[in-house]
Amino acid sequence: MRRRRGDPLHVVIVSDNAETLDGLQEYLQRAGVTAHVTRHLRGAVLDGAVISAVVLFPDDYPPADVDEAVESILRDHPGVLTLLVTRNPQFFAKRATAAGARDVLTIIPKPAWGWTILDTIRARVEA
Repeated sequence: MRRRRGDPLHVVIVSDNAETLDGLQEYLQRAGVTAHVTRHLRGAVLDGAVISAVVLFPDDYPPADVDEAVESILRDHPGVLTLLVTRNPQFFAKRATAAGARDVLTIIPKPAWGWTILDTIRARVEA
């Protein structure tokens, strides 16, 4: 998950809330991060794109669909940091502590501000 200093961060934001998508994308882009948005869980990792992190708002989707999407990201893109921003962090805690997921799956409780998300991405990806 390491990236070289100076390499740009590329983030995908997944939410079914237009305000969340627009607000976080704008904040990250002002901070120099390339940010793509999607409302589709299957679009969490863009084909062929180099992604540093996926910021997923799981409360917007059925839990089974979120589990499937997270499992797919962890399996198919093992170096991609996945942040779950949720009102129910305990619900996702078991997955975050699963073997192998500890370093790439992080839960951020709501409310979460753009700088909290950005600082978490930078800390985890640049560590």
